[in-house]
Amino acid sequence: MQRGVSYWVMAPLRWLARMADVPLRAWQRLTGQGGMIALFLLPNMAIFTVFVLVPLVMNALYSTTGGVEFFLADRPYIGSDHYQRLLDCGSYLDPLSCRDDMFWTAVWNTARFVIFQVGSIILVAMITALILNRAIPAKAFWRAVFFFPVLLSPVVVGLIWKWILQRQGLANLGMVELGLEPVNWLTERFWAFVAAVGVSVWAHMGFYTLILLAGLQAIPRDLYEAAEMDGTPPFRVFYRITLPLLMPNLLVVLVLALIRAVQIFDEAYVLTGGGPGTSTMFITQYIYEVGFANLLRNPGLAAAASILMAGVLVVLTLIQLWLSQRAGKR
Repeated sequence: MQRGVSYWVMAPLRWLARMADVPLRAWQRLTGQGGMIALFLLPNMAIFTVFVLVPLVMNALYSTTGGVEFFLADRPYIGSDHYQRLLDCGSYLDPLSCRDDMFWTAVWNTARFVIFQVGSIILVAMITALILNRAIPAKAFWRAVFFFPVLLSPVVVGLIWKWILQRQGLANLGMVELGLEPVNWLTERFWAFVAAVGVSVWAHMGFYTLILLAGLQAIPRDLYEAAEMDGTPPFRVFYRITLPLLMPNLLVVLVLALIRAVQIFDEAYVLTGGGPGTSTMFITQYIYEVGFANLLRNPGLAAAASILMAGVLVVLTLIQLWLSQRAGKR
């Protein structure tokens, strides 16, 4: 029988499989099914340990040390001094009353960013998903258009919008052509914050739109047909059918968007550099500046801030797991 090219291409893999068969069977007889599962999980656990667990432990150790030395053994132990400095505030609502006012300025900037960015991205993603779920011409093309920014590097996104929004950029050129006054998008505090929120929404809404679109397409069509036969108004159909059945997807989108918004750094840093002043300095940029960019670097303080930020992310992740389990029981 004549053998095709695929037979010879796969020949090395078949040989490796036969070689591995004997020791794997021996391991299974020795340890059972649990041992096989542990064996196949071992590479992933090793990678997780090297690239996640070890850096996390080292970061926690750095947060309890002082000085500017790089190696942990050369750094003096100072206990919880960095945490006390970060949390020492006359009023947490007034960053200027805090011992480290830059940290709390970054915290409140991040809080404002999370509120406006997450609210906007859910609203825009929902409207886009509802439109793309309808019978419109070139539906596949429009889905690709809205998802395309997700494929771009955050640095590329920041550079593109920086060229568009700078003083002599495309946005102001269009406004002048329309007879409007140009706007200092990146040099006025209010507009710089609006630009950071808007660019982030544009860059990430495609991902959340796909999640919501998948949820919309899973809703049985006969429910809409029955509502149409009863003459139910569109808003009532959305409120009584679409929204309740889409709630599990909305919860996933909400928590994922919250976690991503807390971690905002790259595109906002490229776009505004944290300015003007500290109007767009977010918590991740604070950690970067304190730990790496400032002349007087303080890696221990940056590590302590990142541990506090990790605590917030853990809480958000637990909320996501709780909401997912609750939605699964319904």
